[in-house]
Amino acid sequence: MEECNQAGPNDTINMPYVPLEISLGEELDSLPALSSSCCIYRVPDDIRCLNEKADTPQVISIGPLHHGKEGLEAMEEQKKRYLRDFIRRTKVSLKDYIKKIRDQEARLRSCYAEPIKFSSDEFVKIILVDAAFTIEFLLRFYLKESGHEGDRLLNKPWMFRYVQPDMWMLENQLPFFILEDLYHTYIITDSFRNYYSTHDHERLSIINISKNFFTAGILNLEGKGDKWNRISSSSSSINVQHFVDLIRIFYLPLESELRDAGELKTLNIPSIKEMHQAGVKIKVGSSKNLVDIQFANGTLIIPKIMITGDKLRTLGNVIAFEQCHCMEDNYLNDYVSIMGRFANTPKDVELLVEFGIFETAGTTSVVSSMITKLASEALFFVDRFCYATLCEELNNFCRSSWNKWKANLRQNYFNTPWASISVIAAVVLLTLTLIQTVCSVISAT
Repeated sequence: MEECNQAGPNDTINMPYVPLEISLGEELDSLPALSSSCCIYRVPDDIRCLNEKADTPQVISIGPLHHGKEGLEAMEEQKKRYLRDFIRRTKVSLKDYIKKIRDQEARLRSCYAEPIKFSSDEFVKIILVDAAFTIEFLLRFYLKESGHEGDRLLNKPWMFRYVQPDMWMLENQLPFFILEDLYHTYIITDSFRNYYSTHDHERLSIINISKNFFTAGILNLEGKGDKWNRISSSSSSINVQHFVDLIRIFYLPLESELRDAGELKTLNIPSIKEMHQAGVKIKVGSSKNLVDIQFANGTLIIPKIMITGDKLRTLGNVIAFEQCHCMEDNYLNDYVSIMGRFANTPKDVELLVEFGIFETAGTTSVVSSMITKLASEALFFVDRFCYATLCEELNNFCRSSWNKWKANLRQNYFNTPWASISVIAAVVLLTLTLIQTVCSVISAT
């Protein structure tokens, strides 16, 4: 009996692992299912370390990821004022709005890539205040209602200048569906009908009231009216995740302009200066799609872009979203990658400004540094690069000795009318001298 109760030499070793097996198994069984709704992410650390200010809100927090952070508290009272005015505008009770958010709480939490630590009440309050603020803000901007007493955003241009880019940061987003749900309570009220006819009622979606906000300076999305209408129409199949996703959608090419991604055979992409020296003609494109870069018959066509710090920061958040969320069609990431190679030096930037492709108030060295920093945030997907074929054609053209010789002749000897006349005169003089020499030799013999 005593022998049966004695532990063997291996039992002492194995015993501590029994509770670990149980506890770890319980942890594995309790893991929540991953949701396909996930669309709001933290910016990856390797991107954030390059320019933390570009990825972190400076004035206002939207959503739970930065709620309560130091330096952002001042706007909380203003957001609550907007919530109060939104309730007065819609004539829907606070209780009903709380219920609307709470009913969607699980879905809302699943949209964030990390667990949200706030309690249920805290989370619902954050979402309601920030969603109502966003809608009320967009409505005031759209309806030009800047006369609200105490409005420290629309009545203060300098404050709007800081709030706008904060609302386009990846970590500062709300799921778009909750904005649509709360906005719907507005468009079915009598106050809305007093403003608009039935036709306008159908047209004025949450996307369309965002239009002025998105085209006000930084993003330069003018000329995309057709795209606004297609996305906001009731028949649209486009699913907008949040504002950063909406910006990305507007920058994507049309179906007729889509190009197949291919394998990038070399990272040695020529700069604008190198292409110019090799004889590539560089022209500003008329396309409204930023990513629509084309090369044909020795001519590189690049759409015009306005270079500002806020615009480049916004593009940085868009490419961070692509890297976190999009398995294919990383057009903005690839665009930033190739433009970083094109505008590699201040001389490249100078040429791009000269050709009308870049519009900027900054110096060439500052702009070149900004673009290089942004390009360092992008990833080169060498196996599926949108501009793979274009890069191969550019490299082949630039390697041609014949193209380089023609370019050198044109740029150094025929770059001005007087230079051309001088070269022609020199050739004529050389020819006459040669003829005279031949005639002298013949007469002498």
